[in-house]
Amino acid sequence: MHDDQLTDLERLTLSRRRFIGAGALTGAALFLGGGLLSRSVLADSISSTVASPLLGFANLPAATADTITLPPGYSFRPLISWGQPLQKGGPAFKGDGSNSAAEQLLQFGDNTDGMSFFPWPGDPDRALMAINNEYVNYRYLLAHGGLPKSAEDVRKAQNAEGVTVIEVRRGGDGWAFVQGSPYNRRVHGNLPIEVSGPARGHELLKTAADPLGIEVLGTFQNCSSGKTPWGTYLTCEENFSDCFGSSDANLQFTPDQKRFSVLHASAENDWHRFDPRFDIARNPNELNRHGWIVEIDPFDPTAKPIKRTALGRFKHENAALATTGDGRVVVYMGDDERGEFIYKFITRDRLDRDDAKANRHILDQGTLYVARFDEGNGDADHPKGRGRWIELTAGKHGLTAEHGFANQAEVVIRARQAGTHVGATRMDRPEWITVSPKDGQVYCTLTNNSKRGEPGQPVGGPNPRANNLYGQILRWREHGDDAAAMDFQWDLFVVAGNPVVHAGTPQAGSHAINADNMFNSPDGVGFDGGGRLWIQTDGKYSNKGDYAGMGNNQMLCADPHTGEIRRFMVGPVGCEVTGLAFSPDYRSMFVGIQHPGEEGGSSFPDHQAGVHPRSTVVVISRDDGGVIGA
Repeated sequence: MHDDQLTDLERLTLSRRRFIGAGALTGAALFLGGGLLSRSVLADSISSTVASPLLGFANLPAATADTITLPPGYSFRPLISWGQPLQKGGPAFKGDGSNSAAEQLLQFGDNTDGMSFFPWPGDPDRALMAINNEYVNYRYLLAHGGLPKSAEDVRKAQNAEGVTVIEVRRGGDGWAFVQGSPYNRRVHGNLPIEVSGPARGHELLKTAADPLGIEVLGTFQNCSSGKTPWGTYLTCEENFSDCFGSSDANLQFTPDQKRFSVLHASAENDWHRFDPRFDIARNPNELNRHGWIVEIDPFDPTAKPIKRTALGRFKHENAALATTGDGRVVVYMGDDERGEFIYKFITRDRLDRDDAKANRHILDQGTLYVARFDEGNGDADHPKGRGRWIELTAGKHGLTAEHGFANQAEVVIRARQAGTHVGATRMDRPEWITVSPKDGQVYCTLTNNSKRGEPGQPVGGPNPRANNLYGQILRWREHGDDAAAMDFQWDLFVVAGNPVVHAGTPQAGSHAINADNMFNSPDGVGFDGGGRLWIQTDGKYSNKGDYAGMGNNQMLCADPHTGEIRRFMVGPVGCEVTGLAFSPDYRSMFVGIQHPGEEGGSSFPDHQAGVHPRSTVVVISRDDGGVIGA
């Protein structure tokens, strides 16, 4: 970056309070001389966090109960749970895991994650929801409680993953699931899905079952998601490689396969033993057909989902959309693995706001970029850093045939390797990304990274701690406040930690963290219409050792301007709190409770003897009918 560009960035940067406001600065971790500045330095140089008028609820204490805990004046109701039949007369859920694969296909999937709410045109009391079903808990999914032992077991798992589309309607008791709606459907692990974009038809996507490389069976391991301005749903394939293995114990994996940590026998699924599609020894290209973003039209049950390969192949966490100053669409994406990258994609064409159908293939043409961050300026009064987006286009920045990138198809299929080749910054597991509706700043949760500080993953910049137990939230502002910019400024909005166990050390977290609101492993993140930042956690819930006093996984709320963070919700035993959507009036909040009782100890939400705990989407509302969080 040239000096004149730095000057322009300074001139374009808003005031200290707006870009890295006084309170938000209290959440900044400073990299200086190879170490994180102490909390005492932060406290001395930055004004204390002030009470936020944006947060209208009392901070909630940590909790360990097997239920959802909310502030006074708030209530929750289950909307839909794993195994609930989608149609009237459908197979009832059996609490002992004995439902068949065929029955599971007609029921709500397991382990809810990202979700979006789609208002019904012209009817404020009707809507559709698209909800990810990320993976399965075999101890509950299968009656024998272990990894699959048959093709039937594998098919049941595949039928429980993917996406569920449901209709919801609002009545006197609020929003409720509409059983029997023709819009209710499952997008599962064996559904035919079209391939579009630069990788369509490429040799690396061809198999004996699909010699043209244009149609893939299934989407699975669907983590979070995105919602497009033209009314479709983007679901993100994350830990897809966990579903693969090899019948040949002596098979030598290729460098590309090793980049996705493929194992001969997956400890997570073992699908390859009973479904040859997932046996790399027999079908090596099948691995390349997954790890994409899939677009689904919730309003057309007959529409074929499409894998949009122009957005790159990696372990997609979610997709956060914005628009450029000239009207093009931007998709921000994180790759959730230790030491992987942050990406953005900018469409070639402009968004047509008057004709939704005109945008249906807008994600097939555009440019993919990867982020490079500097180590920050170390200024105790105004800590920040800068970064650049590096284009991932065949023929540029050394992405040539001699380096394994003969064309754009190979760039997107091998997006991780392309990022490495151009010198992208290895991050602390980029999870969800969200864009502020108030000022366009972008926030990304970096959930944790036990390998930070090892060779190849140096401490510094937005990754300021070795053996990062607790995670942090990164924020950046694009040059000129335009999502099309190639330069940006970054800061750390908050660094999570435990100030009780690790007082006076970097593991205590930044100044905004205290004994009353501490948390670990921020994961889900999103804004509401008022500009509140909601933070969900998927971390350690032992409530002891490094995590003493943190309780179960939770959801917090932050004011981006003052930096104040308050705990709003605590989930039941052994769960992850993930998935976030609002009704248009922001009086109903939809939240996912994933894998309650992951290690036992929960009976949520049924609380009945002999009934397994169930991943559940809940609806949260204020007892007085007001706006959530206000």
